[in-house]
Amino acid sequence: MSIEIKAPTFPESVADGTVATWYKQPGEACARDEHIVDIETDKVVLEVVAPADGVLETVLKAEGDIVLSDEVLATFVSGAAAAPAPAAEAAPAAAPAAASESVQIKAPTFPESVADGTVAAWHKQPGEACSRDEHIVDIETDKVVLEVVAPADGVIGDIIKAEGETVLSDEVLANFLVGASGAAAPAAAAPAAAPAEADEDGVAGPAARKALAEAGLSAAQVKGTGKGGRITKEDVDAAVKAKPAAAPAPAKAAAPAAMPALGADGRIEKRVPMTRLRATIAKRLVEAQQTAAMLTTYNEVNMGPVMEIRKKYKDQFMKTHNGTKLGFMSFFVKAATEALKRFPAVNASIDGNDMVYHGYQDIGVAVSTDRGLMVPVLRNTEAMGLADIESTIMDFALRGRDGKLGMDDMQGGTFTITNGGTFGSLMSTPIINPPQTAILGMHKIQERPMAVNGQVVIQPMMYLALSYDHRMIDGKEAVQFLVTIKELLEDPHRLLLEI
Repeated sequence: MSIEIKAPTFPESVADGTVATWYKQPGEACARDEHIVDIETDKVVLEVVAPADGVLETVLKAEGDIVLSDEVLATFVSGAAAAPAPAAEAAPAAAPAAASESVQIKAPTFPESVADGTVAAWHKQPGEACSRDEHIVDIETDKVVLEVVAPADGVIGDIIKAEGETVLSDEVLANFLVGASGAAAPAAAAPAAAPAEADEDGVAGPAARKALAEAGLSAAQVKGTGKGGRITKEDVDAAVKAKPAAAPAPAKAAAPAAMPALGADGRIEKRVPMTRLRATIAKRLVEAQQTAAMLTTYNEVNMGPVMEIRKKYKDQFMKTHNGTKLGFMSFFVKAATEALKRFPAVNASIDGNDMVYHGYQDIGVAVSTDRGLMVPVLRNTEAMGLADIESTIMDFALRGRDGKLGMDDMQGGTFTITNGGTFGSLMSTPIINPPQTAILGMHKIQERPMAVNGQVVIQPMMYLALSYDHRMIDGKEAVQFLVTIKELLEDPHRLLLEI
């Protein structure tokens, strides 16, 4: 039976997508839920899988073509046998092993803003067998970690760029033998029946593949709970927790390489190279302090009115906006957006001897990840509602946790908000994110006795800190900007009335 393979249903904020890569060609056999094509949007890369066992018939949208939500990508014949099968029968099974093709594994194409990357970790070694699209090496740049996958079933040949080496865009990392049998194949021969099941029922997405590699598990060892038996990152986490007895053995084996050394005075020390991301953060923060005339002004805000609105409407908000939770950050983003409109200098940047005033508000929100601090940017916040802000921030947080934030997510930005209060910080001095000229620091909400109309009242208070570049912003503007945010948060109805 012939069926249509369609693009995923894009959310309202995504107008279209681009066909990034076809992993199957017309006439090739596919297993149910096998990854066959990637659709790239401006936010994420979406995987499209085979709807059943069968054969890809006709590709209607080639790589690079623009596709709309639910647009037909190809036709698929369910239950059919692959056309190339007879040719494969004519060539004996031994032929592919004897005639393996050598191809090059290259670093990804970096954008213009990224000069080079560093080989962070090889997940496969020379002679090891790899399946098509299996995660084999990580390339770390100043902003994100990029995954490189196997181009086909085969074996890693020789590694040209070892861990820690610097690589340029599209530079060769290793040689790969397509169709060859690896040294690891005999060891895997015992559970020969398992891979077939794993290919069919244990298909894993990029985040799950990375989690599998980090946990030292194969797809056959994890039961998938996703659609069609697909393995999710949560499935991998559950499998790791379900095997506490088996986990210590690999940990002990790896311990010697990570054993701390003794320092000059005989006490234990551990020396770890700084990652590119951490080094870049350090460099930018030091530059900001050395080049900007940085000053910080403080104020405090009564969070009672915002907390009251949140308590009253959070359940209805969640139902109305498809499970999106109403948090505090959206109120701060909207208040900052309004304040930026009133004080353009705070929304400006310095470029050499020029002051650049931006006619839009792109606010970066600092997100803490295992790899370090990242600042993805909310675009055109003047046109975003509270639900749009909250859902986008949640998407940033989830992708940051999984290492999936892209370079485009973190480029630009005219102002930044950082929230140290999530970790319990009561007061801090945030550092400007160049070339921006200001950053707002949020802190912990703490009940304190306050004088209200001559009486002592317990109020939920938060300290606010605004660090600004005095070369661009005068003290008067900085103080008035922060007071504006305070007033809008203490009377949130003004945000709706724009007064």
